[in-house]
Amino acid sequence: MIEVIAWILNNKFYQKYREYFLLLLDLFLVCVSFLIAFWTKEDFLFRFENHLALKNVLLWTVLVIGVYTVNFLIFKVHRSLWKYIGPMEAVRLCLADGFATLILMGIATFITKDGYYTSVIFVAGLLNVLLMLVIRFGYRLLRRYQIDEKKNTINALIIGAGDGGYILLKELTQNESYHAHVVGFLDDFRHDKIVAGKPVLGTTEDLAEVVKKHRIQIVFIAIPSASKKDVRRIYEKCQDLNLETKIMRRGETLLSDTPGKETYPVKDIAIEDLLGRGEIRLNQQEIRSYITGKVVAVTGAGGSIGSELCRQIVKFHPRRLVLIDINENTLYMLEQEFNRNRMHGKLDPEIEIVSYIASIRERKAINEVFEQNKPEVVYHAAAHKHVPLMETRPQEAIKNNVFGTNNVISLCIAHHVSRFIMISTDKAVNPTNVMGATKRMTEMILQANGKNGITKMAAVRFGNVLGSNGSVIPIFQQQIAEGGPVTITDKGIIRYFMTIPEAAQLVLQAGYYADKGEIFVLDMGEPVKILNLAEKMIRLSGLKPYEDIDIVEIGLRPGEKMFEELRLDGEDTVKTKNDLIFINKVMDISMSEINAKLHTLSEMLACGATREAYRETMLEMIKDVSAG
Repeated sequence: MIEVIAWILNNKFYQKYREYFLLLLDLFLVCVSFLIAFWTKEDFLFRFENHLALKNVLLWTVLVIGVYTVNFLIFKVHRSLWKYIGPMEAVRLCLADGFATLILMGIATFITKDGYYTSVIFVAGLLNVLLMLVIRFGYRLLRRYQIDEKKNTINALIIGAGDGGYILLKELTQNESYHAHVVGFLDDFRHDKIVAGKPVLGTTEDLAEVVKKHRIQIVFIAIPSASKKDVRRIYEKCQDLNLETKIMRRGETLLSDTPGKETYPVKDIAIEDLLGRGEIRLNQQEIRSYITGKVVAVTGAGGSIGSELCRQIVKFHPRRLVLIDINENTLYMLEQEFNRNRMHGKLDPEIEIVSYIASIRERKAINEVFEQNKPEVVYHAAAHKHVPLMETRPQEAIKNNVFGTNNVISLCIAHHVSRFIMISTDKAVNPTNVMGATKRMTEMILQANGKNGITKMAAVRFGNVLGSNGSVIPIFQQQIAEGGPVTITDKGIIRYFMTIPEAAQLVLQAGYYADKGEIFVLDMGEPVKILNLAEKMIRLSGLKPYEDIDIVEIGLRPGEKMFEELRLDGEDTVKTKNDLIFINKVMDISMSEINAKLHTLSEMLACGATREAYRETMLEMIKDVSAG
């Protein structure tokens, strides 16, 4: 029987005229419902007299079919996909049947004097709703049976019995691409409950027992609001039990932009899911107050931080976004990304986006861009940041980071830019390398210009950003893909990490607090041992550290430190309204001091000093600053 039904449903003729067949089936059920209603009204006997006269039967049959057909077409009952039958489809079906029943009852009351037909119509309407729902839900169960028969299922467990778990359960049971039979849920707050027919088998503390009892092979974490700490805890339990683990991420959708190509709300756990702080709570109104309707410029827009800043900025609807970068490839790709988003309706068409190839080293070029666009807010993300490379050519770091930043700051003041926010780094704190020293120098330049009376200024200081250009994450991923070994500089080295979106969002929030050259420090969470990070990434790839992939220590590179700091000894730190953002009070640095230092560096660049001279001079310059 099931095979016959399946053959009919897969028949091309049926598929072509499916909606008409479904309409005829629904009308057939209407006729059956009225027949049963008459039959029960006549005490389960057919007496061809009075009410069942042939003339009346034909008249009422035409009338009933006509009224129901019109209502089915109005409510588009025949167009709904039975595979996805749910509450909304059931409501639409009930409305169509209900209106048809009321119309027929009104006609019956007007034509006849007794309530015979009225009661039959009412009972038939109830029967018809019941039959239509039974048929549809029966089809849905048949589909589920067919899927289960086709796929070689493995037992699965969903952690999280809330909305996310429910949505995921529906996707897993309906989609043929997943070979998972969901045994039940685990949830710390809904023990002994039933969700969509599946039991909550216990809390996350019961994971080992449930896995053993039900022979679980794969676990889905479906708690989009879970903290990174909870995700790490659950993931580590799953790893201890050798379970394949996937996670539902906030904001994922079931359908892709490409018609016919499906994606799913779950993905393999990435290192970003285990590190960082999780959801960032921003004060949307504060950010809108200085971005919405304004001209916003971003230097280094093609870089990992700069590009993410741009993605976050457009969400707040600036009037124009000015993208500035010297790297044409990354800038072009970002511009194309925005063009695609605009075509797909994901970007407000009223936001003007313009791109400029320009180097911050060239004051004239940046001046021209500012003259043409008159930016009101400038985010400065352009910088040379690779520590070993800057140790080899320190003069490049000085030209770009120091003099380039000085160009941008002075031009912001000259063009009456209302707000300037600079991206700094934890490597600027007590630096032992040229790159860190140049970034500390830019902080000093910013603070010396802080009381300019025109442009509000601030720097935002944070640590390593997961997945950014030069980050250790892509390097480890490449090494793992090549079969290892994974190389680390020192097994004891530690670093602070946050994700690119986290960093960009907090920069936007800190920008609201900008005033007179403050340095904002982002809460980077707990420091991470690079060795532990390498081990986690190897396990995430389904491999075992030291067995499948070796980890090799190669020694610190030039200029590297064992650990990074976020505050100088002389800096006073206070918390802002946002618990993840702190302010380091402005240090007393005069413009005359800065100009003298810049003059010294300029002379060194002109005469071509040695690498050691650049390094020693930079490190000496940043020490000679007193706390204000």
